[in-house]
Amino acid sequence: MHIEDILAANGVGLWSWDNTAGLCTLDAIAARLLGLPPEEATLPETALRTRYNTLDYAELSNVAALAVTEGTVAEALLRVVDRDGGVLRIVRVRLALAEQPPEHQPDLANFTLHGLMAEASWPAGAPWELAEVPADAPLEEYSAPHLSLPERPGAPPAVLSPSGQAPVADDRRGSRESFLLGFGRTLAEAHTTREVLRVLGELSPPGLAPSSMVVYGVRGDRLTPIGFSGEHERHRTPFGEMTLESEYPGSVAARTGRAVYLSSSDEYRRRFPAVWPLVESYGRGARAYLPLIVAGRTIGTWMVAFRGPVAFAPEERYLLVTVARMLAQALSRVYVQEARRELADSLQRAMRPARRTEIPGMTLVSRYLPVGGGLQVGGDWYDVIPLPSGRTALVVGDVQGHDVRAAGVMTRLRIALRAYASEGHRPDAVLSRANRFLDRLDSGELPGSGDGEAALLDDHRFATCLYVEADPSTGSIHIARAGHPDPVVRMADGTVLTLAATAGPPLGVEPESDYPITRTALGPGETLLMCTDGLIEAGGLDYDTGWKRLRKALGKRSDTSLEDLADALIRTMNGPPARRAAGTGTSGGPHAGGREDDIALLLLGRAAQGPAPRRPLARRLVLSLSQAEQERVAAARHQLRELLYDWASDDRVEGAVLLLSELLTNALVHTEGDASLVAELSGERGARRLRVEVADPSDELPHRREPGELASRGRGLLLLEMLADSWGVAPRGEGKSIWFELKEGSARPAGG
Repeated sequence: MHIEDILAANGVGLWSWDNTAGLCTLDAIAARLLGLPPEEATLPETALRTRYNTLDYAELSNVAALAVTEGTVAEALLRVVDRDGGVLRIVRVRLALAEQPPEHQPDLANFTLHGLMAEASWPAGAPWELAEVPADAPLEEYSAPHLSLPERPGAPPAVLSPSGQAPVADDRRGSRESFLLGFGRTLAEAHTTREVLRVLGELSPPGLAPSSMVVYGVRGDRLTPIGFSGEHERHRTPFGEMTLESEYPGSVAARTGRAVYLSSSDEYRRRFPAVWPLVESYGRGARAYLPLIVAGRTIGTWMVAFRGPVAFAPEERYLLVTVARMLAQALSRVYVQEARRELADSLQRAMRPARRTEIPGMTLVSRYLPVGGGLQVGGDWYDVIPLPSGRTALVVGDVQGHDVRAAGVMTRLRIALRAYASEGHRPDAVLSRANRFLDRLDSGELPGSGDGEAALLDDHRFATCLYVEADPSTGSIHIARAGHPDPVVRMADGTVLTLAATAGPPLGVEPESDYPITRTALGPGETLLMCTDGLIEAGGLDYDTGWKRLRKALGKRSDTSLEDLADALIRTMNGPPARRAAGTGTSGGPHAGGREDDIALLLLGRAAQGPAPRRPLARRLVLSLSQAEQERVAAARHQLRELLYDWASDDRVEGAVLLLSELLTNALVHTEGDASLVAELSGERGARRLRVEVADPSDELPHRREPGELASRGRGLLLLEMLADSWGVAPRGEGKSIWFELKEGSARPAGG
């Protein structure tokens, strides 16, 4: 006699569910119970779905997931409905995996389940295993009355209302779904392991009252507690760490991928006698150990303990398994986020100088703000390098991209620049060597690079860089620029000048490029600003609009410390500044706002000499132009306009610009040396005096000429006589200087 015959005699049907093929197979009794013709049938899942109440079919899916996840028998009460939705009967369904490997790994996408189906009066806990029964065994011994077992404790009866619904079951299901929805929403807002554990510690699942919980993490071949809550805190010493091969139920759950349910202390003692002496003093009742599995990989175990015995009914197991899945996903997510933050912090520390460099007579302040997102690291950096000559090099740069490759290129380039500068090379030589270094850099060696020539070409990065060499004793500044935004000087009275330094192409673009040196000076009380374009274009501003906003903010803060000025600039351009890391002057975290790029910022201030003067502060512009930089005459004209931005007469400003252009052009065209410019504005506003002096190495003095109508030369002295209030020529030890002066209150019109 077969067990199928016994089950059929008791009105119990057999059915199977092949999720991979999407088919369900029913024997004749199971088909009859579902309101179908009493014959064997194979139906698609969609046809089976129409035979159950909608909510109950969802419960069937949950029960199936429970059976697959735990590798155990799962049970549910389901309502069979007719075409109009009326309830025909209530059936009890049990499911278990058809095949279960020793190391069970749940696969909710592909599974095959075997099940039993009977009227709801069929007893809970009746035998499940399908085994051979002796042929001569009397059928009466296997009838339903002899198979009866008491209903599980605490299981509410299925009570039908006049409309044929089961309100008690619906309420219980709704409560669970509401709890899981709220728990999942709260868990999704946790961004650290501590926050995830805090949310778990506040867990209050419906129908269950855990007394304590422990979360274990898998670390190599060991199981280590990473969080706990409840009464067990004082007892955690015996289980500080254990191997995955131990007989501790948490290790068994992590090793096999199957949950371990211990409904009472007696069951714990019976199933794990070797471990029981270690946990007996805890005074707990039931325990559940659920594996934390993500993408087929076990990352830990969640232990839930109760004060008394718990039957762990199917709906309770399903609830715990669902919470364990959500917990595993949350922990996996925050592990990745914390690893990224740790990597970002390490890279950010690598971007900053190893120690804060003190510059005698000068003040240096720095900021670095990564983009708020991802790894929070990119290719922006700054550096401060003490030089053998006693000077100090300041570097601000930006490698193309905002990823790990950009950070890798940046680190190598920064090391190369520091090495070249420490050898004592001039700024132009430092950038030329760094340019060749970056051009030859094999991008295939960088993290994440692919194989092959195409990958190397795709991964090649260029970088912009601003290199400034400052002499603290004299305030002289030598600038070399590789496609980077110009530095800016804020004068003592708040006037802001752009130091239009001659620029070479970005590093890594053309290996034989030159990077000319621009020479100027930082006067007492003046401040030099160097930054990446992330500060200029913060908040979605275009480059020109961002520069105007930045210059305005820089000019307004002439009476603040450089620390306050740095915060004010970031606040103006990007929003409230983040907390600074102690001792570094560098932001400890981002405030992304509308920013899409990193920010690196350096402020170099030269201390004012002596007490604050009573008379108005003078503005001073110092520039040098080489024979190869004749195009920089236009930049000098622009800077003089900036110096005279508040001059009373625009016509006289244009006259001063014209005279400057004439003197610089003559010095570069008619001599064989470089030209230097010094422009100084002094006095009370409305009665100020502008003195401009252009020097060259030639001893030949200018001569008055009478140019013809079509002559293209010889008008320089005529323009000086027409436009300047006074002018002259002064011989020097080597060469000469030509100067002119304009008075702001002068009534002499520009042009004669």
